[in-house]
Amino acid sequence: MGKLSILKEFWDFLKVRKKWWLAPIVIFLVLLGALIISAGTSPLAPFIYTLF
Repeated sequence: MGKLSILKEFWDFLKVRKKWWLAPIVIFLVLLGALIISAGTSPLAPFIYTLF
């Protein structure tokens, strides 16, 4: 429940403050974090490391 409330609060912040430029930054950081986590725990790690 805690994670969903953070997302809802962030969405409300974007709507009220009109800070739409923050959305791509947050999405990119989340995807980058997911890539780093999957690179460390996945058998595909050598292939992901070649991207960097």
